[in-house]
Amino acid sequence: MKNRMLLAVILVMVFLSAVLLGGCAKKDAAADVKFPTKPINMIIAFTAGGSSDVQARIVDKYWKDEFGQNLVFQYKVGAGGQVGFTEIAKAPADGHTVGGINVPHIVLQALSPQATFKKEDFIMICQVVNDPQVIAVRKESNIKTLDQLVKEAKDKDGKMTMGIVGTFTGHHVGALKFMDLTNTKFSLVPFQGAADQNIALMGGHVDVMIGNLNDIMRDLGKFTILGIAADKRHAYIKDVATFKEQGLNFTSDIRRGFAVPKNTNPAVVKRLRDGFAKIATKKEYLDDMEKIGQPSEYMSGEDFQKYIDAYHIEAKALLEKYNLIKK
Repeated sequence: MKNRMLLAVILVMVFLSAVLLGGCAKKDAAADVKFPTKPINMIIAFTAGGSSDVQARIVDKYWKDEFGQNLVFQYKVGAGGQVGFTEIAKAPADGHTVGGINVPHIVLQALSPQATFKKEDFIMICQVVNDPQVIAVRKESNIKTLDQLVKEAKDKDGKMTMGIVGTFTGHHVGALKFMDLTNTKFSLVPFQGAADQNIALMGGHVDVMIGNLNDIMRDLGKFTILGIAADKRHAYIKDVATFKEQGLNFTSDIRRGFAVPKNTNPAVVKRLRDGFAKIATKKEYLDDMEKIGQPSEYMSGEDFQKYIDAYHIEAKALLEKYNLIKK
């Protein structure tokens, strides 16, 4: 009997020791990870000189001081970012490839019939930009208020044109959401990019447009902005009321951040998240962002992922309602 009890005690002690040693080994492995060991590839899914590239270049200014290695920029352009996002998803999961990602682009493209990746193919490192959307008409338009826009849209019942950038994009879903909330119909006109969209509105080729604040700022004096789709007014256009202030619960934005492929070592992910957090909260970095009109808003990788998951549910329901994807 005593021998059995002694054996049981020994077995319990061996088991506990194994658990403790295993935990220590994991902690030591995380602490001992040597990263990065070579330059980091930074994949940008849009053209050089565009908003995504310019923002990543500001990160690059402070990168080597934080990580001790250079960033090597690679531009994988096409299909509204889908080509680049696919490259990020399929890259080796060793942390030495980081990609600039745009939300909701990666959510919507993952839902489309032509999807080449899933939202689960990425691990979010952080969000760095929240670019709220606005609805604008040209300065010469007779429409000066949100109420006037809604009334005219209802009177014309689908004959008013609204400019958007691309399909299965934040502009596209923002327009659908606006129509859904206001019970209106617009004929949506997709453009290749924001510059084309701005020119079309200024030339009177579309009646109204939904666009990013950052893009609108280029030609601000030529538009009347009817509202900003954010929770609060923005410092760049303090005189423009939010849609919520006007009684419409409409929010819509384009967010930029960084991600790595799924299955990347958690210790490497943590190192990247910690490093990006330090860079994105530096005063010098924030000053640089303000100078180029980038609406800076840092969010941790964990919180960014939660936002993406919530947006996925909302966007899927809208796309199904308008028969753009199958239920």
